[in-house]
Amino acid sequence: MIGSRTGDTGGPEDAAAPGAEVRGDGRPAAASAARKGGEWARHWQHAELPGLDLLRARYVRHAFPRHSHEGYVLGAVTGGVERVGLPAGVQDAGEGGIIMINPEVPHTAQAGAPEGWAYSTLYPSVQLVAGVAAETTGLTGTAGFTETVVADLEAVRLVNGVHRAAEQGNALAADSLLRIAIARLLRRHGGPLPARTAAAAGARTAERARALLEARLTSPPSLEQLARELGTGPFALLRAFKNAYGMPPHAWLTDARIRRARQLLEAGTAPAEAAVAVGFTDQPHLNRHFTRIVGVPPGAYRRERAGGARTYKTAGEGPS
Repeated sequence: MIGSRTGDTGGPEDAAAPGAEVRGDGRPAAASAARKGGEWARHWQHAELPGLDLLRARYVRHAFPRHSHEGYVLGAVTGGVERVGLPAGVQDAGEGGIIMINPEVPHTAQAGAPEGWAYSTLYPSVQLVAGVAAETTGLTGTAGFTETVVADLEAVRLVNGVHRAAEQGNALAADSLLRIAIARLLRRHGGPLPARTAAAAGARTAERARALLEARLTSPPSLEQLARELGTGPFALLRAFKNAYGMPPHAWLTDARIRRARQLLEAGTAPAEAAVAVGFTDQPHLNRHFTRIVGVPPGAYRRERAGGARTYKTAGEGPS
């Protein structure tokens, strides 16, 4: 589901690096003592797996602020405990647990135990999940997940297998395991997402506010100015927006800026230029918010898209 944190560590301790000896669940047979206690993360894409982002990480102090994703989140916890904050409450996922979050669902994430948590996460697009659902299930409408946290060691093995195959350059195996994992989770924990109903007055106001913020990403109005343009009061707008999107306008705006920054970085834009283009005052401002929400700093994110460095410690921008 998130300071400045990079540096090449060689390979994660709780998920198999290419060529490492692995157990039946896809985790390494032994962890490197030199890496214990540290934070690391790799957020990347495989050129032959369109519609999918991958993240493997171990976090201890790091906490993801409230944010959402355009696509789905499928996280396999391989160590420790992840605590996920959702609109309906807080849930903990321990080792062997799978976290499933539907598109645009606001959530937070942080450690649920002193040792933090390690996980392998897949971010499949809406189109990818819809294709798997149409081919393998009888679900009608938009397919989604009806549970957030379940214990499923086989699904954990499959998610780890996607990462391992992708890192070894085996796109055929990675794509096969990806689709098997999605189909398994949809059959066991899936259902149609609620259809959108006619918006009430507050929801319509929130939707108009969102459109205005999207149009003025780099120079947004104040809350009072926004409310005045929409013909409502600031507190009424705050309530309506949070009810509609699960977070206040300023938090939603930061999330939207980070999404746009990701697109620019993926296209090769330098972090300093991306920062200005999405409305941040400077690159350190982008670094701070980007790392909190995405889990790696923008420089590391851009290098991965260009085929650069692979795994990053939480120790400062740039490879160690």
